[in-house]
Amino acid sequence: MTERDLDLNTVTSLVADATAAPSMHNAQPWRFRFVTGERLLLLRADLSRAMRHTDPDNRALHIGCGAALFNLRVAAAHAGLSPRVRLLPDAGDPCALAAVHLADTTGAGPGTDDLARLHPAIRDRHTSRYPFDEKDLPEDLRDTLRGAAAQEGAELLFPGAWHVETVLDLVRDAESRDALDPSGREDLQRWTRLGPEADIANDGVPEYAFGPRRRDGRAPLRDFAGRRPVADRGTVSFEDSPHLALLSTPGDTPADWLRAGQALERVLLEATSAGLAGSLTSHPLESDDLRTLARDPVTGRGHVQMVLRLGYGPRGPATPRRPVRDVLDIT
Repeated sequence: MTERDLDLNTVTSLVADATAAPSMHNAQPWRFRFVTGERLLLLRADLSRAMRHTDPDNRALHIGCGAALFNLRVAAAHAGLSPRVRLLPDAGDPCALAAVHLADTTGAGPGTDDLARLHPAIRDRHTSRYPFDEKDLPEDLRDTLRGAAAQEGAELLFPGAWHVETVLDLVRDAESRDALDPSGREDLQRWTRLGPEADIANDGVPEYAFGPRRRDGRAPLRDFAGRRPVADRGTVSFEDSPHLALLSTPGDTPADWLRAGQALERVLLEATSAGLAGSLTSHPLESDDLRTLARDPVTGRGHVQMVLRLGYGPRGPATPRRPVRDVLDIT
């Protein structure tokens, strides 16, 4: 049976959900092209939005695009489609990250229903830079999140107390390096939106999403304001024992980074569905020497791709997104 062409509204809706994904500094480093006759949605890297200083290998860029790819899979399943994904479809074009054939439901593969149930969490998931409760995470919920990462070929590790201390020390080391090296702050300053700019921005991190300054506590959060004044921000106490999780992949190639992004978003959507708030930090992973130290030398395997902070607390505000018309081409 010949597949029917997808209507423009459906394609636009799929891309809108895809672009709700998190990305480093909310740079949204992706573009999409829909090939109508083939029902093929292509995901491409937008290198104009790369982090030249803090992500020179584009590892974080691939992770963000992988998260968008996972949202696309969820949205397609919710729309009654079966997304068939091919990573890195053109070896000669490093910006070609994925090709997704949107098949009819008659060809739906295993796991489509499991993807569709996560759809409401796409719009509910927001990065929270607010204090969380000291309440522990139930072990069955941890198992669910571990399983979510494993479904995408990644490992989610909840480090023990001594390892949490190590990761927090690495965050402080990264902060100190930024303070000593002004070039390390260039990417952050490029992608933060202060004052009136925050109200009209469609990318970057607006000041209303910075969260309060930390008075005490040890939550690993990047201070997007730096030394710049932000009105009415306030100062509060954060948790002393943050619940951290390390997301790792067996390899450290562009394909692994894309898988890490998909695993990250599956974990975040599962966490959101379970009533958790979360935030991310790549700060201690932006230097090769610190990134190596983030791995648990006893139980850790592979390469750490992201540090997650999870807990019970307020969800952050929605951050701006570019209009679909700015990121989608249709041929």
